[in-house]
Amino acid sequence: MSKISHLVKETAKGIVIGVANIIPGVSGGTMAVSMGVYDKLISAVTELKKNFKQSIIFLLPYIIGAVAGIALLSFVVRYTLTTWPLQTAGLFIGLILGGLPVILQNFRGQKISIHHGVAFLIFFALVIVMSLGQGNESTATDFILSPGIMIQLFFVGIIAAATMIIPGVSGSMVLMILGFYNGIISNISSFIEAIVSFDRVAIAHGFGVFVPFGIGILIGIAVIAKIIKWLFEHAPVLTYSAILGLIIASPIAIFLETGIQDTDFLQITVSIITLSIGFGIAFFLAREKKETV
Repeated sequence: MSKISHLVKETAKGIVIGVANIIPGVSGGTMAVSMGVYDKLISAVTELKKNFKQSIIFLLPYIIGAVAGIALLSFVVRYTLTTWPLQTAGLFIGLILGGLPVILQNFRGQKISIHHGVAFLIFFALVIVMSLGQGNESTATDFILSPGIMIQLFFVGIIAAATMIIPGVSGSMVLMILGFYNGIISNISSFIEAIVSFDRVAIAHGFGVFVPFGIGILIGIAVIAKIIKWLFEHAPVLTYSAILGLIIASPIAIFLETGIQDTDFLQITVSIITLSIGFGIAFFLAREKKETV
């Protein structure tokens, strides 16, 4: 594989991860696991200080892809979720299922015991309970900036980052539970529009929202990534058992979050097609890892 095609492929993975993080019920961590890059991303983040240049080179296409996905595709995905919820849910469920063969490789040749099954069930239940329990979302679409709200945004950023990188746990769903989802998503759109129109007041407001939130995200990623790396090193099978529970529960969470009510044969047929497309995308993007194992 040439360097250019490799960069395009890794950037595409970043786009999928970025978009997943803004869709309620969908986990960016799950997408990273499904595409076979989760453990590498965790290692790159935890070794950033030790191997700065190498880590940055590895992380850059994912960062660019994630930012592009959030900035450019958030409008599209939110529209499709509203207009075609079942079909969009099918696409993301396909993306999750397409990565299962890569995840299951981590259990090959390993002895599975009861505590692995318990870990699976506990984390499976965690995702379902969180999906059923969310309902505290504020309808506010903007923040009146003050020292208090900026401190809140900082801590919400830490929590959001932790959930964004834990497979199976939807960062956007947690933001909903905390009552910050509408405000954050609305400010992303407003900030992009402010940059395009050179609205300095709106740009300054955007920085007031995203600087404390972004600092919180960076700290949250750094701390949780170290914990996850330690778990991979000291209890890999147990950790993957918990991750598998989170991931298997994700399709159920997606259906719960999309609030699908009326369906017909055509919708179900198209949803099966989008699921197959998602499966194929995840399987293709994860294939590089299989070839290099």
